[in-house]
Amino acid sequence: MSYPGYPPAGGYPPAPGSSPWGAPGYPPSNPPPIGLENVASYAGQFNPDYMSGMASNMSGTFGGANVPQSMYPPVPGGYPPAAPGGFGQTPQGQHPPPGGFGQPPQGQQSGYGMYPPPPGGNPPSGMPSYPAYPGGPMPPAGQQPQPMTYPGQQPMPGFPPGPAVNPSMPSYPGPAMPSVTPGKSGNRGTIYDAPSFDSLRDAEVLRKAMKGFGTDEQAIIDCLGNRSNKQRQQILLSFKTAYGKDLIKDLKSELSGNFEKTILAMMKTPVQFDVHEIKDAIKGAGTDEACLIEILASRSNDHIQEISRAYKTEFKKTLEEAIRSDTSGHFQRLLISLAQGNRDESTSVNMSVVQGDVQALYAAGESRLGTDESKFNAILCTRSRAHLRAVFSEYQRMCNRDIEKSISREMSGDLESGMLAVVKCMKNTPAFFAERLHKAMKGAGTKDRTLIRIMVSRSEVDLLDIRQEYKRMYGKSLYTDITGDTSGDYRKILLKLCGGND
Repeated sequence: MSYPGYPPAGGYPPAPGSSPWGAPGYPPSNPPPIGLENVASYAGQFNPDYMSGMASNMSGTFGGANVPQSMYPPVPGGYPPAAPGGFGQTPQGQHPPPGGFGQPPQGQQSGYGMYPPPPGGNPPSGMPSYPAYPGGPMPPAGQQPQPMTYPGQQPMPGFPPGPAVNPSMPSYPGPAMPSVTPGKSGNRGTIYDAPSFDSLRDAEVLRKAMKGFGTDEQAIIDCLGNRSNKQRQQILLSFKTAYGKDLIKDLKSELSGNFEKTILAMMKTPVQFDVHEIKDAIKGAGTDEACLIEILASRSNDHIQEISRAYKTEFKKTLEEAIRSDTSGHFQRLLISLAQGNRDESTSVNMSVVQGDVQALYAAGESRLGTDESKFNAILCTRSRAHLRAVFSEYQRMCNRDIEKSISREMSGDLESGMLAVVKCMKNTPAFFAERLHKAMKGAGTKDRTLIRIMVSRSEVDLLDIRQEYKRMYGKSLYTDITGDTSGDYRKILLKLCGGND
């Protein structure tokens, strides 16, 4: 298809300015007619002279001798001058080298700036080419080729190593990472949350155990003895939701004796249980001072403050008022001090303060006639556990006497028992309870109230440590002594709380 006016007569005009290559405009002014019948008309264009001129122009285009000087500025160390007639051309009067243009003469390396051929020559016909590399022998199989430098190339600077693979983990500036010795952590009790817990299913089990004639005590032991206190509280709610009855009332009607007391103690929260133990220790003709000092000397600040709130809510009377109504003298002051739940709970120890307290205790007792009980009260009820342990150790070193012996020499009665209980709790709480358990079971009778209270209250705290201390102090296991001092379902539930033999 043709359009009027195209191509213009005389061909396209030359580009503005002179052609840097000296080539005529395109197309030529007299283009030969197209067609096989006119081949003879332009056969002269393929004569040797015409081809030689075309080669000269092409060599100039690709860096030959005919490149106009104005095109690219000369660069030091640039390309070498081309052979006369351009690359690929033989000098006048010479024949092409064997193998065609572009091949070096026999016995010589290529002089055209190309890489040397790979060792072993070119691959056979039809095979893929060998990988190119900058000279040198091929690396052995399985190894990466090493980087090589060329003449005039500057060596690569030695950069520092890159960041670690995981930047969030800082490197440890030492020969090896420090080893951390795992310590005791978490629950040291024998009772813990049961897996796959279902409070409604447990409520149904307990309902069946108490329904009809007789009671399946073993089913009650297996259910409640394998649940944590938090799970037992959920069972209480599910039982009332499912059956509209109070589980505590049903347990009281179906059980009896020390077995009943133990099960009912397990169904109270730790704070509720301590509140009722304190109430029972105070009411009546006599006072169980040992129970009061055991609870107030061994519980944490938060726990004691919760006891105070719960006591007032349930009995419309503050804990302090209850203590004042049933105790007196320095023992009363000791209990009231402990009932504040305000002991320092820091873990740091200032040795200068420790030495000052040691001197104050010595001055209040051993070094004078009579005893300043208030000084003992102030130090033993306010200082932190870590501080008091340092005080007891330093007292032994400076005074050559154990603090417990000094208290026994200076005090008597309930005050002596109370002060000693505080010291023993601060020194080693599990050992304090192990001693209490041993005293509860030794001799003709068994102090079941003490035995039940410690086994229930420490079962989710440190009963494993108490068992270890018991075995260390008395040469036989807590499990063995409970087995020998109790019987029936009462023994079964205590052994379930104990958690095993040592």
